[in-house]
Amino acid sequence: MKSFSFTLTSRVFLICLIALQAQTIGKQLAENPKLLQRPSAPVAADRPTENAAAPQQIELTVPAGTPIRVAITKRVRIARQGAAVRGRVTETVYAFDQPVIPAGSEVRGHVARIAPISTLRRTMAFADADFSPAHQYTVTFDKIILKNGRQLRVVTTATRGAQNVIHLTSAPAGAAKRRNIATKAMDDARQQVKELYREAVNQIQSPDKMHRAEQYLLAQLPYRRQYLEPGTRFNADLQQPLDFGRATRVPEQLGWVGMEPAPDTMLHARLTSEISSATARHGTPIEAMLTRPVFKAQHQLLLPVNSRIVGHVMQAKPAGKLHHNGELRIVFEKIETPTGQAQAMHGSLEGVEVSSAANMKLDSEGGAHTTDSKSRYLSTGLAVLGAAAASHPESDWGASDGIADPATGGSGFKLLGAIVSLTTDSKTFSSAMGFYGAGMSVYSHFLSRGKEVVFPKDTPVEITFERGHTGRRPTR
Repeated sequence: MKSFSFTLTSRVFLICLIALQAQTIGKQLAENPKLLQRPSAPVAADRPTENAAAPQQIELTVPAGTPIRVAITKRVRIARQGAAVRGRVTETVYAFDQPVIPAGSEVRGHVARIAPISTLRRTMAFADADFSPAHQYTVTFDKIILKNGRQLRVVTTATRGAQNVIHLTSAPAGAAKRRNIATKAMDDARQQVKELYREAVNQIQSPDKMHRAEQYLLAQLPYRRQYLEPGTRFNADLQQPLDFGRATRVPEQLGWVGMEPAPDTMLHARLTSEISSATARHGTPIEAMLTRPVFKAQHQLLLPVNSRIVGHVMQAKPAGKLHHNGELRIVFEKIETPTGQAQAMHGSLEGVEVSSAANMKLDSEGGAHTTDSKSRYLSTGLAVLGAAAASHPESDWGASDGIADPATGGSGFKLLGAIVSLTTDSKTFSSAMGFYGAGMSVYSHFLSRGKEVVFPKDTPVEITFERGHTGRRPTR
């Protein structure tokens, strides 16, 4: 009887508990009817799919520090601050994957500063009969006019102008490996003759040959004016970023970003800092920034601009005495997009733009070295022969002719030395000028320190892309 009573009591208690729980749930459903809706499964899995399928907004910004490459279009005299300078953009500027400042856009600026000449530099110039040494100057560009008429106000810092910028390319590696030393020497000699002949023909046939002849003659004068000649190149670094709005990109356009390009793809970049054979050592890190986007054949973007190309110095040989020139070899081993997607690579220099005054060449493996002008043997020989002839006390008839040789005087102090030697009619003075010129020629061409290989900051380079040795896929 007691067992039956306990069981009945337990059941009544359980029924009351269930009724109380049901009443609580009913109250919650009445307050929030959405609890009756069945959620789609899985909610978290749907969001990445929706985000991946949605178009993305890309900021089209040219960051501060980006160089705008400018070539002067009109001659400008370096005489006063504020003189107007006009030029054209020589290389298209990109933001992400889109051109925003096309080549040919007009650029305007002015001469911001003309530095005074130090006493030491003026004295050294006077010793070479140069009474108007060139001033150091600063040019700034503050306006860019696009081809559609849009004007951009910019703040820039320009490097010193460089004339006669040339594009160097490395020799084909396969052909170089198949040639022996003797054949290579003969081919190099033939190539040098062809280059000298081509240069001479170009100098004669060029439409501005009279202007260059005038420049050469004026350079021999002790007094002359200083100009920025048309074609002088500047790198104008942006001090503030330029905003060109936003662009919409669909997933099909961005799905390949960070993937490796095809082998032998040419990467156009610029060096972010100066590299010199005088200071570089094996292992010195170097870095370049991509200046043109890289696409697949179907125009899918692989590498946006401002992707970092990381490498190091493989070999560096500083210049030495007795005119031994410097050498520099660099390699690149990784490329990384602005979003951090990295890809192993193996790249070497395929091309570089430098001033012709650098006398630089690239070998078949991308190594850079400076060379000497072949005319140094001829000019030095003529200076030595002139000095020897001027010092001879007698003429061919056994008596002193007493006439000074203007060419011998000119070897010492250029045109001024020739004029003074001729007007003074002094063989002693002419001989002194001849020995001075011969001595300076021998020292500068054979005894002085050689030339270093120097790649200034923002030097445009071309890098051949090869797959990295690790074979890793890009990290995301």
